[in-house]
Amino acid sequence: MYFNDVHILYYVLFAIVGGIVGQFIDYCNRCFLKEQIFFSKESLSKYKRIVLPNYWLILVIAIGYMALLYKFGLNDNLMENLDLIKYIILLPMLVCAFVVDLKEQIIPNRLNLLLFEVGLVFVFLYGFNNINIALNMLLGALAGGGIFLIITLIGGLIAGKEAMGMGDVKLMGALGLYFGLQNIVVISVLSFLIGAIVSIIYMIVKKKNADTYIPFGPFIVISSVITVFIPFNILFTSLMKIFTLGMY
Repeated sequence: MYFNDVHILYYVLFAIVGGIVGQFIDYCNRCFLKEQIFFSKESLSKYKRIVLPNYWLILVIAIGYMALLYKFGLNDNLMENLDLIKYIILLPMLVCAFVVDLKEQIIPNRLNLLLFEVGLVFVFLYGFNNINIALNMLLGALAGGGIFLIITLIGGLIAGKEAMGMGDVKLMGALGLYFGLQNIVVISVLSFLIGAIVSIIYMIVKKKNADTYIPFGPFIVISSVITVFIPFNILFTSLMKIFTLGMY
């Protein structure tokens, strides 16, 4: 049986690998939340004694891996599988950023640096096939980090405090290497839209005031995942219709 020209056994394999990666990310999250580091021998021995890991996290990455396989398929040439490989590596790091920022309101520098380092490797690999793609990815990093840095600086001047953390700025700069210029702009707009909607709902339901701090990293992660699976032209058209009230 085949789905999108890929045998079903490959989906099973990707789900198993996703589950294993998910368990490792669960360990990294627990380790950082307790000890502010992502890996240590002591925390690993403690984690092995935990009876119930976060099954939702394992399931999310397993399903995500199968979804990536369905979207991008498998090709005989390794270079033709770069998109699939890129997002397989990116997804666990996004999940890690989501969980840590949601619970600790911080995106660790080590995680952002790892995202940036891996992103540069992919820029180099894409450059072998098409230098324009590599340049677009570098421009995406400049745009992603630049947009959020400007917002942070302006917000600081107006409100007298940080509009968002520098971890968000670094995260967007690193993600620009994966998504390129056009998509990182869409991610920026989409993350603010989702953030505004969730923040309004949160303040109404929880009856909090506007000064309540809500971490922005999870909105960036959600927007990034949406951008992976939904084509740019659909997202761009949808956002234009929303911000122009249907006149676009």
